[in-house]
Amino acid sequence: MPGTNLTREEAQERARLLTVDAYEIDLDLSGAQEGGTYRSVTTVRFDSAEAGAETFIDLIAPAVHEVELNGKALDVAAVFRDSRIALPHLVAGSNELKVVADCAYTNTGEGLHRFVDPVDQQAYLYTQFEVPDARRVFASFEQPDLKATFRFTVKAPTGWTVISNSPTPEPRDDVWSFEPTPRISSYITALIVGPYHSVHSSYEKDGQSVPLGIYCRPSLAEFLDADAIFDVTRQGFDWFQEKFDYDYPFAKYDQLFVPEFNAGAMENAGAVTIRDQYVFRSKVTDAAYERRAETILHELAHMWFGDLVTMEWWNDLWLNESFATYTSVACQAYAEGSKWPNSWTTFANVEKTWAYRQDQLPSTHPIMADIRDLDDVLVNFDGITYAKGASVLKQLVAYVGMDAFFKGVQAYFKAHAFGNTRLSDLLGALEETSGRDLKTWSKAWLETAGINILRPEIETDGNGHVTSFTVLQEAPALPAGAKGEPTLRPHRIAIGCYDLDAAGKLVRTDRIELDVDGTHTTVPFPAGTARPAVILLNDDDLSYAKVRLDEESLRVVTEHLGDFTESLPRALCWASAWDMTRDGELAARDYLALVLAGIGKETDIGVVQSLHHQVKLALDLYAAPEWREAGLTQWTEATLAHLRAAEPGSDHQLAWARAFAATARTPQQTDLLQSLLDGKETVEGLAVDTELRWAFVERLAAAGLLEEDEIAAEYERDRTAAGERHAATARAARPTEEAKAEAWASVVESDTLPNSLQEAVISGFVQTEQRELLAPYAEKFFAAVKGVWDSRSHEMAQQVAIGLYPTLQVSQATLDATDAWLSAAEPGAALRRLVSESRSGVERALKAQAADAAAATV
Repeated sequence: MPGTNLTREEAQERARLLTVDAYEIDLDLSGAQEGGTYRSVTTVRFDSAEAGAETFIDLIAPAVHEVELNGKALDVAAVFRDSRIALPHLVAGSNELKVVADCAYTNTGEGLHRFVDPVDQQAYLYTQFEVPDARRVFASFEQPDLKATFRFTVKAPTGWTVISNSPTPEPRDDVWSFEPTPRISSYITALIVGPYHSVHSSYEKDGQSVPLGIYCRPSLAEFLDADAIFDVTRQGFDWFQEKFDYDYPFAKYDQLFVPEFNAGAMENAGAVTIRDQYVFRSKVTDAAYERRAETILHELAHMWFGDLVTMEWWNDLWLNESFATYTSVACQAYAEGSKWPNSWTTFANVEKTWAYRQDQLPSTHPIMADIRDLDDVLVNFDGITYAKGASVLKQLVAYVGMDAFFKGVQAYFKAHAFGNTRLSDLLGALEETSGRDLKTWSKAWLETAGINILRPEIETDGNGHVTSFTVLQEAPALPAGAKGEPTLRPHRIAIGCYDLDAAGKLVRTDRIELDVDGTHTTVPFPAGTARPAVILLNDDDLSYAKVRLDEESLRVVTEHLGDFTESLPRALCWASAWDMTRDGELAARDYLALVLAGIGKETDIGVVQSLHHQVKLALDLYAAPEWREAGLTQWTEATLAHLRAAEPGSDHQLAWARAFAATARTPQQTDLLQSLLDGKETVEGLAVDTELRWAFVERLAAAGLLEEDEIAAEYERDRTAAGERHAATARAARPTEEAKAEAWASVVESDTLPNSLQEAVISGFVQTEQRELLAPYAEKFFAAVKGVWDSRSHEMAQQVAIGLYPTLQVSQATLDATDAWLSAAEPGAALRRLVSESRSGVERALKAQAADAAAATV
């Protein structure tokens, strides 16, 4: 949409000129059940530093009826254009603006999202404002450093509930009048409106009492495990308040599980919205509960870091997200009574893997990114902003010490409560409490892009004793198109020495912690010491770096990866093997052999599920095409064998059932899926419940074994929003030209699908075994993507740009077509970034396929 892209310079000038005092927002949502538009009336009071100055306020609305500035009506046609209302001739000091507009309900997950539950046919609303979407609901100065108080008044249909940042009042004549919020940024204000089901409790500690609420749609109420969610929440309150030495800063804490949510959750002050897939309708593994808990704790941490103290501009978004990620995982790892004390294993397995992948794309950027405008930030919610940043914060904690780190954080909260800050404010507080100069550290870690590789160089004598031990550090060239230069960095790492015990288990016999800097670092290893069986750099995962094993360690790990007694070193070795596969240093067939040799001994269910995903990805994209089917056959047979051997009713059994369903290929295997679906055959302990049924249905549809009437019959069994999504995926997955054309048209040629259904159709459309059927859509993608991008909201366009790129067409022709499009289409920076990232994936797959083919000749 033209004219909607606020620049950093515009925001800085507006912040120089204005101090915003208060908003009063009056919304008439009484027609929400029918949809369309609603009346929005905004009154905002603000001070101007200059008389006669001109600025603008942000608003995206189908119609603006009145604009009144300081009691004078302005010509709407003259002042409202695109997403801005010009405000001329401000007075020095106090100004008052009133805007009356018709704003639109959305189905994109942005602004005020409206969803109709197919179970009860009731509408459910919620807002999602980060980054710049409060302007879709009310007129606002849409930037984080123009904080103000917000008073919402909402008219809603009879019998509905309205939840906002302030405590929920008693309605009068279906009008809900909320008390003003504290001074907060516009993007963390919220409204959740509808006939929601709720459960209430409180957090009590030393005279402190915080009301707690959990909300979901009534159709999910039977599955809402509120007690478990409250338990995690209270654990977070205990740990964060102790570590931050600052009481929870808002009047209440509600968590609202809402439909069709684009992200995992959003940290609206006192009214956190969470995707309602976290209300589990069917059996899930403990890994899902762990991830849900991390999400809950992540958003709770934001109440202090992000909501109480907020970044001045979006270039510090990384600090917002990295801090929440680091502290949520630390809370899981260290809080008394935590159910997930091995959460750093999950962090190494999930977040670090994400970060390493992101940091090797042409769009890699410094953690502290250069955010020039809103378009930049909208595509910057990435693996560097979240995962690399959190990894570096973990290293910073190791560098300054945990006590000094949290003392600095405590001083930071006290100094800047309800204000805005820059990175230098936090680093200054940490320098004060730790006594360390962090400027050099910051420059190396936060202001440069790219990743380092650490390798051990070990020499031994004829008796197997270590004579020298050096850590080599490399700074590989950045990907083509990336900005910056390769950078060597200081690393605080631990080195683990592991030997096989009498039971054949790999146990740590020694640990050395040291600083690594420059290209060569000598390790103080006692002369004459026998060489350990495995030497693991970055043990305990203190630093952020790609790690390689020396030849002898790799040989032992290949045979005994599953024999580490602890989960974290196993995860680190699995991650290293996966990274080597992506880099073409380990053939896809050898990665498969490694996983098959060790996965049976892997106890961490989250690691097991990640390995399932990575093996399938390696076979689909990184295996030589002529060997791929043999590898897939080998893997599928292994998934079925593990399914049959798994403990009945266990998490591992469920995970293997899903892995088998994702890849079943022979008639005998698909017959088994159909028999499990029909109940003609059973696996002891395996409950073929609603979600597992859909996994089987989607696979059978992709194999061409289910027709539309059979998919419709399955939807009749599960006439819910989730069932509707699964049915859409299954229909799009069918291997026919008609099914693909219908799916493509519904996503690309029409813009009526809501966000969740569009995502479901894209997921079904792209099937790895349908490369030939999908090949014609590569040309269609390049013909359509810019038009889609220019005509739709960011979230909807991004789904298409990423999801429909011809990733499966791994060929030089795809690279050439991409390059030609990038040159001819002249896309904006955000779309160029997304397409370039996808191109990089094809380039990587070509290299890995060549490495796998070469391994066949060895």
